[in-house]
Amino acid sequence: MNGRGLRSLLARRSFLARLGLGASVVGATVASSGAAVAQAAADPSWRPARHAQDDWLDKIPGKHRLVFDSTTASGMEWALHFASNYFTANQDAYGLKDSDLAVVIVARHKSAPFGYNSAMWAKYGNYLSEHAEFADPKTNQPPTVNAYLAAEDGSAQGGLMDALIKKGVHFAVCQMSTRAIAGKIARGTGGHADAIFKQIAANLVGNAHLVAAGIVAVNRAQERGYSFAYGI
Repeated sequence: MNGRGLRSLLARRSFLARLGLGASVVGATVASSGAAVAQAAADPSWRPARHAQDDWLDKIPGKHRLVFDSTTASGMEWALHFASNYFTANQDAYGLKDSDLAVVIVARHKSAPFGYNSAMWAKYGNYLSEHAEFADPKTNQPPTVNAYLAAEDGSAQGGLMDALIKKGVHFAVCQMSTRAIAGKIARGTGGHADAIFKQIAANLVGNAHLVAAGIVAVNRAQERGYSFAYGI
């Protein structure tokens, strides 16, 4: 073999050696990652911590668990519609009763005001409407009732919430959003934010729980076996 051929052969061997080394490194990385994932999945030592303030999630009866997250007025409306469909489909196709289904709807961020009853909307409707970016679809004015709770307002969505409450649906209302809303009301009315917060907290819709934060309720519900759905 001449000098040129020898140099070419050595160059190919050097390249293949480097390639083989690279493949080995990549392969080891992937294998190690896969092994770590498999080991973590098989390791029973991790369990989510349990906190007493979340125990209400386990007290809702049901063979199937589902949590809806809503952050806007339309998100709340869709969550209510989908939750209603969930009950209907399980009854029609599976013969299940309302009590067989544990359903929680989270009201946080801009949907938090819909966790308050109509008395709060009658008193603070301007502020709640502004926060939720929601107006009465008939008058384009701030509602004086909780539009999703009240059947008497004649709207298409009116009564959806009340019907689901009667089926056993629970609501997780964001405390952080509620405090922010109370502060906004206090600045606008000259009232005291803490007093307004306590008033709102005492006037939630039926089956409602004031939770530390809506996003925390989403997490805690999933850790306790609730499947997740988002009301867009």
